[in-house]
Amino acid sequence: MGAETKRKTRRGKRGGETKRQQDDTETAKEQGSTAAGPEAASSDAYVAPPMESGAAPFYFDTQATTDVAEAQAEKISPASYGLVNPDLQKYLKSCEDMLDEQKFGSAEDRDIFINNVYSEMKNFELQLTTDHEASRILEKLFWISNDYQIKRYFSLTREDTIRLVVHRFSSHTIQTLLLLSAVALEREMRGEVCDFADTGDDEAGSPQAVRTALPTFEELVLDLAKTLAPQWSYLMANEYASHILRVLLLVLAGSPIEDQSNPKSSIKSKRSVKYMEDRNPQPAHHRSLASKRAVPSSFGPALTELLQTVSNEMGDLAARGFTSTTIGGTVLQSMLELQAERASIEYPGSLLDKCLMGLISAKDSSDASNARRDAYIKMMIEDVAGSHFLQMVMKLCSSELLQKFYDSYFRGNLKALAFHPISNFVVQSLFSNVKSERQLKSMIEGVAPMVGDLLFKNRPGVVRALVDSCVRLESGYLEIVNALYNGLGAKSVAERNELINLLAFLITYAEFANSDYNRLQFKIQGSLIIQAMLQFPSDGLEPLMESYFSQDPEKIFTWCKDPSGSRIIEAILKSKQVPANSKRRVLEQYLGRYAELAMDRCGSHIAEACWEAADIQLKEKILREFIKRETQLQDNQFGRFMLRNFRLEQYKRKSSEWRERERGLEKKKL
Repeated sequence: MGAETKRKTRRGKRGGETKRQQDDTETAKEQGSTAAGPEAASSDAYVAPPMESGAAPFYFDTQATTDVAEAQAEKISPASYGLVNPDLQKYLKSCEDMLDEQKFGSAEDRDIFINNVYSEMKNFELQLTTDHEASRILEKLFWISNDYQIKRYFSLTREDTIRLVVHRFSSHTIQTLLLLSAVALEREMRGEVCDFADTGDDEAGSPQAVRTALPTFEELVLDLAKTLAPQWSYLMANEYASHILRVLLLVLAGSPIEDQSNPKSSIKSKRSVKYMEDRNPQPAHHRSLASKRAVPSSFGPALTELLQTVSNEMGDLAARGFTSTTIGGTVLQSMLELQAERASIEYPGSLLDKCLMGLISAKDSSDASNARRDAYIKMMIEDVAGSHFLQMVMKLCSSELLQKFYDSYFRGNLKALAFHPISNFVVQSLFSNVKSERQLKSMIEGVAPMVGDLLFKNRPGVVRALVDSCVRLESGYLEIVNALYNGLGAKSVAERNELINLLAFLITYAEFANSDYNRLQFKIQGSLIIQAMLQFPSDGLEPLMESYFSQDPEKIFTWCKDPSGSRIIEAILKSKQVPANSKRRVLEQYLGRYAELAMDRCGSHIAEACWEAADIQLKEKILREFIKRETQLQDNQFGRFMLRNFRLEQYKRKSSEWRERERGLEKKKL
């Protein structure tokens, strides 16, 4: 690498923005002239994008009396260490292909490569984190680095933490370091992480190694929490720092951070995930991030103190401001969820009370009907960000607070809210989190007159939320079934025997009677409602099963080849509430047609569910049917799996061993 102008990585007290820009300009000129001659200053040289000097968007609470004044006293400008040396940039770009492909001859070759990269970056670590391209390459490097290298880099960021976390690019590197620290903490607790590394004196060429001590991952995480706590409210409003706050809370709690099965749980924005996927084929996650992790004993008290301090110091207006923002709102929700796991969040002056404008501390009716608070909460119910916050509150709140919400803001106004494009999700959350049987029946009574409109006007999710609560609370079955009968227009016994059809196709009986059955389309929400109802006990399940068995078997067979219809049949076979004799009737309906089912994309799932529910005698009938059509099944991509899973070859050659195996499996199920 050519000659380099080394800059200090730590500045004194922040001066004016103008002076910093002048310093950066002078440094860029020096680097351009001394790095590599005229070639380095060519038009191909990388030029870092200008930093935005404006203040981060933040709701400054000028009327609150409980905020810490220092937290809002001055603006925090993003870190700036000048432009990266062009030669170093070019070197890192050349290393990126190796990081992407990771085609190393051996683990030793990989370690040598990584050590060389870190050697080239020495004394420029913080400067690289603030560069657009370099910060992205650093993230890739971190995921294949060892624990000592992660700790060393993480410890360097402590020199200027606040300004780094609000920087557009360095915030991502800090977040990646924090994620990797979460992965390494469990190893550190088992004593598998070394706090020292042997480093040679490169300049002098001395063979004698020096033992360099570093803080532990536990100390690094606790120090980060201590550093960020005084500026927490400000950082919550910063679009780059807020992600780090959320990850920090989850790391301290040992909670799952990344759930790969649920994209909404990602702590990275959709734009960030898409950007990294396009530029990095290696998965930027670790399996342990998706599960509960053990954390040091010091994390629990530290997290409790952090949450309590921030909650006490946050002003009422600031707290309410965060409920309606997509940036700070996610951090606020994480804080409340973690507080609820540790202690009550419903007391006068609590963070939740501040967010709800004193709804919890309201004691008498006149206070509870405060006009300003009512207007504020009604606005939140119909707000994109505020509705997400209220959905979380419904999940965490007590039965008393949920009842207060329902009486004050939903009762008598359910129809308007349920059909609103945003507030209907809050209604669904309210119904999904009903706390008692009394509340459930009261809400079913309020919704019953409009069930038909909800089903046929694109709001069946509201009905499904009530059905799910009936299953969870084991109550309200008959009330919801009667409400469905009325909403679907099924009055007589003959009409009610079509209940399963009316729900599957989400259609009234009058329309169903005048429709061509073969042209009706399954509705996903209708299928989900039926699947939930199949978890009802016998008195609630009986109307649905009677409706099923009253159907023409040929029509029911067509359901097996539909994605939504097959889910219904599968749910019948897997439900613990459906009696064994009813399942036997379902299995016998498909005798002679199991091979046809096995060769269908959706039907193969039904064949497998039938196999799991069948006894040995019925399984033998299925296999004898498969033997007759074995050639066709072997030629079909789904049929081949069925033959292998059902062990047809073993049955043909050693049927006695096959029976013994199946008897053993049946005993395990009991």
